[in-house]
Amino acid sequence: MPKSKSHQERQDVALAPVWPDPPVETVGQEVRTITGKFYREELARLQIELVKLQEWIRSTGAKLVILFEGRDAAGKGGTIKTITLSLNPRYARVAALPAPTPREATQWYFQRYVAHLPAAGEMVLFDRSWYNRAGVERVMGFCTEDEYRDFLRSVPEFERMLIRSGTTLVKYWFSVSDAEQERRFQARIEDPTKRWKLSPMDLESRARWVEYSKAKDEMFAHTDTKQSPWYVVNADDKKRARLNVIRHLLGLIPYQDLTPAPIVLPPRQPDQGYIRPPLSDQTFVPEVY
Repeated sequence: MPKSKSHQERQDVALAPVWPDPPVETVGQEVRTITGKFYREELARLQIELVKLQEWIRSTGAKLVILFEGRDAAGKGGTIKTITLSLNPRYARVAALPAPTPREATQWYFQRYVAHLPAAGEMVLFDRSWYNRAGVERVMGFCTEDEYRDFLRSVPEFERMLIRSGTTLVKYWFSVSDAEQERRFQARIEDPTKRWKLSPMDLESRARWVEYSKAKDEMFAHTDTKQSPWYVVNADDKKRARLNVIRHLLGLIPYQDLTPAPIVLPPRQPDQGYIRPPLSDQTFVPEVY
């Protein structure tokens, strides 16, 4: 009897007809940083596939949830923006929740996240998620030991409930080295357009690097399950990480190309004597450039 294919083999087979594996250039044991030209070309192909994926989700009524977790400045936000760049925002939403309000703090812990889950035909990307309890809340003391332990017991069953309800759940953990995080933090400090990305909590997380590492390890031990595994992303190279995540995501879901038939523009209605009001009656944006 032939052996069944592994998950990785099925993933590779699913992607093979779409595009070939890109060549990997190495110098000794180091992988070169991919060029901007290669990145743009590969991303363009991947984004076409993302549009096909979204159309399949919309047409079939599927529900997709993607969690993005990891170190501060690991590249979660940039990857989310890259994924959603070519998607229809009516069906692809980003959930980036602020700190809970006093009222939300008294609710069932998962309650405010449930409100952002997708309906049929939608995909939701969580820029941080319910795993805040196992990370920042645990390290910073924003939850009690009992609340933390209850979370670790509850979250596997919560995620199994989502999956049983027909929701596809994908969890990514972005891993970044100490040196690369330091470089990105310094870049944010020096760039006025990125300084808002550094919150007091981000700086504190930098100071508590080891504590966050221990919290991540314990979180994985309890929540890296067969039904809902964690996928770790090597995020030191942002461009490579974005391409790898998108390609991996496409390989996880057995979507089909449901691209609509070619669009034909109808002829424009004749003006039938329509007279446009004088342009002087309108207020235009000054053409400074």
